[in-house]
Amino acid sequence: MAKSQKPGERPRKPVEPKEPLKGASKTKSVKIDVDEDDPLAEIKSLQKEEITTEAIPVSELKKAKYEKQIPGQFDFEAFDSKGFGEGYSKEKRAEMEQMYSGTVTSVNSGEVVKGTVVGINDRDVILNIGFKSDGLVPLAEFKEMTNLKIGDVVDLFIEEREDAMGQLVLSRRKAKLVKGWEYVQTALDKDEVIEGFVKRRTKGGLIVDVFGIEAFLPGSQIDVKPIRDFDIYVNKNIEVKVVKINYTNDNVVVSHKVLIEKDLEQQKAAILTNLEKGQVLEGVIKNMTNFGVFIDLGGVDGLLHITDISWGRINHPEEVLKLDQTVKVVVLDFDEDKKRISLGMKQLTAHPWDALAAEIQVGSKVKGKIVNVADYGAFLELQPGVEGLIHVSEMSWSQHLRNPQDFMKVGDEVEAVVLTLDRDERKMSLGIKQLTEDPWTRQDVLSKYAVGTKHKGIVRNLTNFGLFIELEEGIDGLVHVSDLSWTKKIKHPSEFVKVGESMEVQVLELDAANRRLALSHKHMEENPWDTFETVFTIGSIHKATIINKNDKGAVLELPYGIEGFVAAKNLAKEDNSKAEVGESLDFKVLEFSKEDRRIVLSHKSIWSADEEKPAAAAGAAKGGKKAPAKGASIQSINQQNEKSTLGDLEALSALKEKMQGGEGKGE
Repeated sequence: MAKSQKPGERPRKPVEPKEPLKGASKTKSVKIDVDEDDPLAEIKSLQKEEITTEAIPVSELKKAKYEKQIPGQFDFEAFDSKGFGEGYSKEKRAEMEQMYSGTVTSVNSGEVVKGTVVGINDRDVILNIGFKSDGLVPLAEFKEMTNLKIGDVVDLFIEEREDAMGQLVLSRRKAKLVKGWEYVQTALDKDEVIEGFVKRRTKGGLIVDVFGIEAFLPGSQIDVKPIRDFDIYVNKNIEVKVVKINYTNDNVVVSHKVLIEKDLEQQKAAILTNLEKGQVLEGVIKNMTNFGVFIDLGGVDGLLHITDISWGRINHPEEVLKLDQTVKVVVLDFDEDKKRISLGMKQLTAHPWDALAAEIQVGSKVKGKIVNVADYGAFLELQPGVEGLIHVSEMSWSQHLRNPQDFMKVGDEVEAVVLTLDRDERKMSLGIKQLTEDPWTRQDVLSKYAVGTKHKGIVRNLTNFGLFIELEEGIDGLVHVSDLSWTKKIKHPSEFVKVGESMEVQVLELDAANRRLALSHKHMEENPWDTFETVFTIGSIHKATIINKNDKGAVLELPYGIEGFVAAKNLAKEDNSKAEVGESLDFKVLEFSKEDRRIVLSHKSIWSADEEKPAAAAGAAKGGKKAPAKGASIQSINQQNEKSTLGDLEALSALKEKMQGGEGKGE
């Protein structure tokens, strides 16, 4: 029964039975060319062929030839017309069979056998495997055997016992492949270490030749530490272990890492057993991140944080270290449960604060480089490891805090004054505004910002109650929201001005000791309410537009840009409808307050005489004009009001022109 096909074997061709020789009667016969110089050639060619005495007729000439060359070997009386060998005695037959078994080898297609080199030419190698014929194998399949010579024994794969030309077909390459798979499987089963040759690199790893089979060595399985350059392994021998075989895809995976992991585990256990804080170790940098570096201590990794690399400030470890560099570190901490080791490198050198010059004291001027800028200030490095904080409030005499980046940036060379110094705590605070004179301590500040003086400044900040104006570096003042306009009621300063805009102000109050200035923008003009008091007398009637309305009443826009208020009940029109926003109607003044800058009016009083009595009484109490008599027409009321206010028109006209030219923000 034929053996199963092995890896690398080509499909076998079915052997077609040959036509029996003429004259054969019982079993199959094979035509054989006998070498007349070799009387045993015919015997050799007949091995394993089921041939009877009837299969091959032997001529009298051959009988005589056999008798001449091999006297006494055959009983010629046994030859008859039926064929050769029928007359063998039992002894002769046994002797012949023994001779056959020692001279001819039994082979089958798909087997791997040993062959001996019996000849070499320019193209082929002739090999004897002990079969009835020799085989040829292309010389190219022996290119790795540079010293191939006659007599060498090699493995050969039998592709065919006999091809169409009757030739034995052998393959050296397939024999290596079959044997290679056997060796690989044995190496996997027995967990053996084998040697391979790195042929080339590929995506994610290396291709390693093991026993003639291309195996894949992943990059993660080359070493316990990350490998950045795979090319250094190409064209070199490497010891590996087989970790996986996939016959379906003819895929073999090997690992070099597993060979050293066992040794590393022993080293790691030894290191962890003897590890203690303060111990100085030597390691190799295997990985680098923005927060620190990982150092291989010989089987166990430790983390060297970026803050423990140098006493000076660095932004990335690569500024002072590099991969694969050997460094000395000290153990800062060790977590036995999590097997975490914290390392330090700067601790191996003295702290720079210990060498800080004794002449540096509070009030001293120092120079350094800005190494960091934060929202609250900047850090000035006097020397590596010695830094001081310049708070944003110490950058300018201005009480308005700004972004520190407005003053300086990383890398700037800056001079500063030492404000506080604690050598034990290794802390220092610095200031740069102290390099200039405090503007509030100048001798001219009282005269320059005396009450009533006028100035122009920049709006720096807005609040619910007002805004802050910077008149000069370090001199700020407050403008209350009520001091922005004489005529408009401003709820928030953002309705009137924006940060960064300039504004003219007048000093209302000065407190140099407490660094306070009270300012006003509206006092840049005369108070128009002194004139409004003579215009909007109680009982007078004016044209106004409703600009806002709610449940309590409405806000009116009166002449000269001032505002008045009318209660909801006094918005009723003569046809009992309500006045709406945007309507312009006549309104009568019911109340006027210069101190509160408040004017109360009514539209209902225009057409309803009942509403005029309280207004008339109030007007009489203040010496105002009398209200028109009940039943008087609107025309007569207007004529009376026109006469009473005619004398003020000239003053109001001048006031209006002045307000239109100067109302609002200072230019």
